[in-house]
Amino acid sequence: MNKIIFLSAIAALSLMTACHANHNHDHDKDEAQKEEGHHHDSDEIVLEPEDAERFGVKTAIVTPSRFNEIVTVSGQIVSSPEDRAVVAAPASGIVRLVAGVTEGMNVSAGATIATVSSRGVTGGDPNESARIAMEAAKRELDRLTPLLADGIVTRREYNAAQQAYDAARAAYSGNAASGRATSPITGTVTQVMVKEGEYVETGTPIATVSKNTRLTLRADLPERYMTFVNTITSANFRPAYSDSTFTLADMGGRLVSPANAAGELKGYIPVYFTFDNNGTVTPGASAEVYLIGRSRNDALTVPVAAVTEAQGTHYVYVKKSDHGYEKRPVKLGNNDGKSVEILSGLNAGEEAVTENVTFVRLAESSGVVPEGHSHNH
Repeated sequence: MNKIIFLSAIAALSLMTACHANHNHDHDKDEAQKEEGHHHDSDEIVLEPEDAERFGVKTAIVTPSRFNEIVTVSGQIVSSPEDRAVVAAPASGIVRLVAGVTEGMNVSAGATIATVSSRGVTGGDPNESARIAMEAAKRELDRLTPLLADGIVTRREYNAAQQAYDAARAAYSGNAASGRATSPITGTVTQVMVKEGEYVETGTPIATVSKNTRLTLRADLPERYMTFVNTITSANFRPAYSDSTFTLADMGGRLVSPANAAGELKGYIPVYFTFDNNGTVTPGASAEVYLIGRSRNDALTVPVAAVTEAQGTHYVYVKKSDHGYEKRPVKLGNNDGKSVEILSGLNAGEEAVTENVTFVRLAESSGVVPEGHSHNH
């Protein structure tokens, strides 16, 4: 904000300087300019070419171009299922988080997130009991094996011992014995779901880890747009924490499937996209989503930054000459987050200000027209 104010002050100062310089023009030059028809309408905004160039004011010829039907909705960015893993408790017991484990921490595959111990817990350690049972069953099986070869025990007795050992081995978990809950993938800890010292059962989720290389965008489409669903091809989105609009087409994005039924949010149809994370998108953030539908080739569009608003009316600045600009009220149509359609107020072939509109507005608000510029055309 300070930077904008600073630049605005520079622009205003430049305009004032130009104004004072023009006030020093002699009468002969005034008359010569009048004779040459160098006049401006009373509503024309004067901005000298050198000032426009200095402050980066740029324009472009408006021509009919391809543009899509757009529906703007709210949505959310979430981790894709294939890029997310859950760290679960290997046994029942008390959780001890590894020092330093917090949300946002980067971990490697196999890294220990927490340990679980049943020591001191009423009922003891079930996995330790399973280990003892397994070892006992193994000793019995080893005892009967040579006896079977000598014909001292029957095949039925031996098979029963083998079955008992297999069952005991299945009940015992080496991972549970270690008590270590480890990350199955390399990524970032996105959520810690237990508290230090909390009692958990076997399989209880302890944390989630996400690679964040592939993300999912969920757009919540109001049910009144049901007929629009099957025309959706892609989307743009602007996260709540950013002023930038991202284009899925530039991020390897694709429509997962056009939803045809209401989701958990009553009155809305969820539409899902997946895309590659370029490192600037944060999972969990809400977003404004511009759903892109059918296209046509006769739309007049300008960049979103070219449009200003005052008291509910939208305006575009049109360049009329090297020195003059006109503030033109316009009616807006579809908006994809980067460009906006102009339904009326602007004609094909006209030259609209597309960048650094602020400085044209400053020239307008100064209300100063240099001497030698008539208010009659």
